[in-house]
Amino acid sequence: MNATSPPEARDEAASESRERLDHPWLGRALFALAIVVALSHLYFNTLSTLSEVWISALHFGMFGLLCALSVPMLKARSAGGQRLMLAVDILLGLAALGCAFYLIGFEDALYARGVRFSPADWVVSIVALALVLEFARRTTGWFIPVLCLVALTYVAWWGRYVGGVFGFPGLTWETVLYRSYLGGDGMLGSIARISWSYVFMFILFGAFLVRSGAGDFIIQLARCAAGRFIGGPGFVAVFASGLMGSVSGSSVANTVSTGVITIPLMRKAGFPPRFAAGVEAAASTGGQLMPPVMGAGAFIMASYTQVSYLTIIGVAALPALLYFLSVAMFVRIEAKRSNARQVETEEAPRLLEVLKGGWHFLLPLVVLVASLIHGFTPTYAAGIAILSVVVASWLSRHPMTPKAILEALMLGSRNMVTTAILLLTVGLIVNVVSTTGIGNTFSLMITDWAGGSLLITMVLIAIASLVLGMGLPVTAAYIVLGTLSAPALYGLMAHGQLVDLLMAGELPEQARAIFMLAAPEHLEALKAPMDAASARELLTTVPDDFRHQLYEQALSPHTLTMLLVAAHMVIFWLSQDSNVTPPVCLTAFAAAAIARTPPMRTGFTAWKIAKGLYIIPLLFVWSPLIGGTPLEMATVFAFALFGIYAIIAGLEGFLEHELPWWLRLAMFPIGALMLWPHGQLALDGLGLVLFLGALMWSARAGRVTTRSAMA
Repeated sequence: MNATSPPEARDEAASESRERLDHPWLGRALFALAIVVALSHLYFNTLSTLSEVWISALHFGMFGLLCALSVPMLKARSAGGQRLMLAVDILLGLAALGCAFYLIGFEDALYARGVRFSPADWVVSIVALALVLEFARRTTGWFIPVLCLVALTYVAWWGRYVGGVFGFPGLTWETVLYRSYLGGDGMLGSIARISWSYVFMFILFGAFLVRSGAGDFIIQLARCAAGRFIGGPGFVAVFASGLMGSVSGSSVANTVSTGVITIPLMRKAGFPPRFAAGVEAAASTGGQLMPPVMGAGAFIMASYTQVSYLTIIGVAALPALLYFLSVAMFVRIEAKRSNARQVETEEAPRLLEVLKGGWHFLLPLVVLVASLIHGFTPTYAAGIAILSVVVASWLSRHPMTPKAILEALMLGSRNMVTTAILLLTVGLIVNVVSTTGIGNTFSLMITDWAGGSLLITMVLIAIASLVLGMGLPVTAAYIVLGTLSAPALYGLMAHGQLVDLLMAGELPEQARAIFMLAAPEHLEALKAPMDAASARELLTTVPDDFRHQLYEQALSPHTLTMLLVAAHMVIFWLSQDSNVTPPVCLTAFAAAAIARTPPMRTGFTAWKIAKGLYIIPLLFVWSPLIGGTPLEMATVFAFALFGIYAIIAGLEGFLEHELPWWLRLAMFPIGALMLWPHGQLALDGLGLVLFLGALMWSARAGRVTTRSAMA
């Protein structure tokens, strides 16, 4: 398979879907069905008293029917073949809906039999699994269905033949099928509940915003900078992708929607085509890091960590801003190197005109944030925000009509199809991981391989995320990797905090009680400060069974919470690298198709520009960027901003002017001086002074060169 096959396959599937949407009667049926699905989910999330398992089953049935009708099983060449495929897809869609109604109608009978399967239970559970795997194949490719089959057969069959720590005695197929579907776990478990509640409501909110015209407003607002700065179109791409991605939560959709405007704009200003595509891909990837949606990551993270959604998006905002600024630094340097010109002022929209015509689009975002702060759940806050989109549109010259509202409902359901099927399918893998305990085994294995090193652990997670990302979408890669490796990363981070307390001789009294139980012979050593090696050696005397209690007694609840969030945030950020890292980087491929540049070379360019994906997670672990006081977070942010700028200058060999080789090499230690977690403000300040000195020298050299060229 060549490098362009993933986007080509996706374009082919999209073409077949468009054919069905344009079908005389099927298109109208899909339109009506999508509206029914959207209204049903609005009811589920607001007024419904149905059980969560029933809603999850209906969620599967409805989106299974929508997927079957909108995404064909096979591409048929002849008219007769197309009719046959349509008939088969209708039957499969109705079968998915039938499986949902069966669970609702016969759930009590199953429990009355003592959870023993009848022949109908066998048929329905097998059909439900086969259907969700087939729908996943249609929407995301073969990798996820194959991974699910490997996981399910491991539990029921070949796991007993695996020796060592990964061996599993096995469950009966009846138990596996029960836990996968009829029991309300697996594909109807916690991941499904996140899908039909948080994720659906926010995707619907994004659809209403786009249909009301907010997408055009975002791009026009970003273009206001195009005529004012050198290389402004590049900044437009970064700004527009950040704003659009914060609503859409999809990097590929972000690239396609904003890239058709920003990439030609950057090329017109003088940026190299491949660089323009790379910037768009890197910036669109950052859209999944920007609150409030974060590609469904914020909701899943909140569910996993049991930390409020508002807290998650609060700590995610500053790192996301730092990432977008890092991409903007590449734009600034390339603009100076390529002599990118300003876009003519008359072509750039006026800020006051844009705000005058679209200020009302900002109101729903204000309503959303205010609702969350007021204490509403994310689902209710999203529902209120959806209503505010309609009300706000009445303040414009193009208010949303009933037809526009119906189209927004349809668009929300259609945008949710792939995500819904993906999350339902990934629930099967998560259920296997929790059932077998393989997650704890994997975490222990990572800890053992890393030898207690946080940095090596992060490198291993980054490699695993890249490998998983070649076959899994970002959200699925985060779910799988978070389930497997978050406990190991969290444990090592908490271990590091304990080492710091022991070195300072500040271990709380309640934590010393754990040592009294687990290692009483070392109580005397706790009374005085010690070096790092002694502290680590002392902690090895505490058995694993007491380790968690020691964390709880030694560290505050806030510290433990922030460590857990930081661990998941590291994994979530590293999971994004598959968007821009060859050989499989769909976001970069989508940008390359718009810019008409070589896909693989564009992928490498996007990978270079997205270096913040690897640098900023280091700050989550070794600095108070997440969980610190506002002053600490602002300090880390400010020095990290200039530290990343210095490293980018070293990578590019350019600031305001080309750097000599010795200064280019010096940029790396100067940047590290501001990023290194030494905790000494004087060293941070020294790095900043050195960098600003180099920046001023480079700017002056650039002016001299410009005057010489003009003369």
